[in-house]
Amino acid sequence: MSRRIAFLLALPATVAAQPTVDWPVYGGSDDHTHYTTLGQISPANVKRLRVAWTYDTHDAFAGSEMQANPIVVDGVLYATSPKLRVFALDAATGKELWSFDPTHGAGPGSRLRHRGVVVTGDRVLVNFRNRLYALDRRTGKPIPTFGDSGWVDLRAGLGRPVDGLSVGASTPGVVFEDLLIMGSTVPEQLPSAPGDIRAYDVKTGALRWSFHTIPHPGEPGYDTWPTDAWQTAGGANAWAGVTLDAGRGIVFAATGSASYDFWGGARLGDDLFANSVIALDARTGRRVWHQQILKHDLWDRDLPAAPVLVTVRRGGRRVDAVAQITKTGHVWVLDRDTGAPLFPVEERAMPTATLPGDRAAPTQRFPVSPPPFTRQALTERDLTTRTPAAHAAALRTFRAYGTAHPFDPPNERGTIIYPGVDGGGEWGGPAFDPETGLLYVNANEMAWVLKLVPRSDRSLYAANCAGCHGDRRQGSAMAPSLVDVGARRTREQILQIVREGTGRMPAFGAAMDGRAMNDIVSYLLTGHDASAAAGPDPFGVPWRTAYFDIFLDPDGYPAIAPPWGTLTAIDLNAGTIRWRIPFGTYPKLAAHGLTSTGTDNYGGAIVTANGLLLIGATTYDDTFRAFDKRTGKLLWSATLPAAGNATPSTYVVNGRQYVVIACGGGKNGAPSGGTYVAFVLPDR
Repeated sequence: MSRRIAFLLALPATVAAQPTVDWPVYGGSDDHTHYTTLGQISPANVKRLRVAWTYDTHDAFAGSEMQANPIVVDGVLYATSPKLRVFALDAATGKELWSFDPTHGAGPGSRLRHRGVVVTGDRVLVNFRNRLYALDRRTGKPIPTFGDSGWVDLRAGLGRPVDGLSVGASTPGVVFEDLLIMGSTVPEQLPSAPGDIRAYDVKTGALRWSFHTIPHPGEPGYDTWPTDAWQTAGGANAWAGVTLDAGRGIVFAATGSASYDFWGGARLGDDLFANSVIALDARTGRRVWHQQILKHDLWDRDLPAAPVLVTVRRGGRRVDAVAQITKTGHVWVLDRDTGAPLFPVEERAMPTATLPGDRAAPTQRFPVSPPPFTRQALTERDLTTRTPAAHAAALRTFRAYGTAHPFDPPNERGTIIYPGVDGGGEWGGPAFDPETGLLYVNANEMAWVLKLVPRSDRSLYAANCAGCHGDRRQGSAMAPSLVDVGARRTREQILQIVREGTGRMPAFGAAMDGRAMNDIVSYLLTGHDASAAAGPDPFGVPWRTAYFDIFLDPDGYPAIAPPWGTLTAIDLNAGTIRWRIPFGTYPKLAAHGLTSTGTDNYGGAIVTANGLLLIGATTYDDTFRAFDKRTGKLLWSATLPAAGNATPSTYVVNGRQYVVIACGGGKNGAPSGGTYVAFVLPDR
């Protein structure tokens, strides 16, 4: 008997019978459950995992991130680098087969968050800034018959001038029949694009249908916005991706907040379909049902992950449902056909005081079950006691900001937003085990500090940029530092970013003339502010953020008591929490015995039928872990070259099961990386 035959006979039957098993779409399947029946890697042997291959993109740069979930089809792996170079690798060896650079060597000019590609038929569909490319699967070259010589402009078809928009897509879409259905990434400041959910012809790139998340006249939800909001408002976008039920022909989306995030006087009303779970006919874009999770969002509490398709037991019967996690730590379980909640929902009165010109929603709704997977309020008792000095500093800030309720609206004194902004739940989304009904959620537990000031600045930088990048250009967890930006970018690169926008940053090309943009760039390069008066905000927003960042102690650790990150198993049948553990460590604290703190974490998990939960995600300890899915017990861990802030993929090539993860780091000051690492069991 040959070694190869003996090896195959030793594998579980499901693997031995399938020498090649794909990870064909983002998250592994269109239902976004992150679930696999592959069983060669098991709780019994996971400790024997070793590195099979690594692929260094050589594209990491200061502050870059890499969040891609690799796609594997027919033994070829497709993914992206920190600079958004697209590449194909031999999935068994990591050898590069081809690559495509949409910048032709120039680089993206700034950090871009990106979570992968779509592979369908003979093509790879990938987004770079406002361009949606179709690449030949064999060669990586643009397909000239798709759109305009290989790409489609995502700014087109939104009913607004193209030059004034910043539109991209950080998360891959889904393919249904001959349609690519996708959400978008748009700025959270104004000017911003509307977050239309759109379907493109996968062969030609033609726009086939659009669903207006900011309703147009005559459309459902139009009366929940001011009369002209559909022409000027932005956001309400499905930035975390969409989910497909191909059998029903329905696509599900979870949307973000409306722009501007923290003052809603220009968008008075409930702002439907922002902060909503929406079911659409995948062929036409027609609305089937919706549930608005949060009305008139003033806290950047957009829905952070795509819906997950689950089947649960309710009232003695099996019910197909949709599970939606939130930044506030809740799980909504909705009937897949009607959108009706499967657990009781409670409507609660909310604080009404807010800034002049705005009105907070008087009530908000919350699911009673399952219980929240994060703490729901912050008091003095919840502040850090790591050291006396850290506690004293946290207490001063807490008392100065005076937050009394988790839904206190933003104001001039300042608020501490908890939970929210960066989770609770995050974009990696949960994993679901259909055999047990358990939903696995990795979550952040970090408070954020927010203070608004009147937009009366005479400086163009202060009026337009300081709200994100800080009054001293120091940056924040949401926006990079601009100190010494001239050493990292040329004047032309900086001007291009100001003019065209990037990711969540607006495009100022339509809102500013050339002199104003040049004045801002000159200030960034020289520190000398020669700009003319900023004048009133053209979008009617009289406020800007004076401070917006994570609530940290003087040593840079979270100013609340641990855990700062958690991993939770939630029973969707019973509506209960099965187990919860702190997730992640700070190496410097662990060296002094403080090991159960948890950390902020980004990226999702894989759950296996045979008992494993595989996850990277943690920001500071650069660790990939395997847990017992029944108990949360740690079974194995490995050190990565940088934080694995991404969802892993698993696949089989030549009869061997691999697990691969992108190690991009770069979150919240952590070192950046650009390496993919694949693990496999030793050859037998």
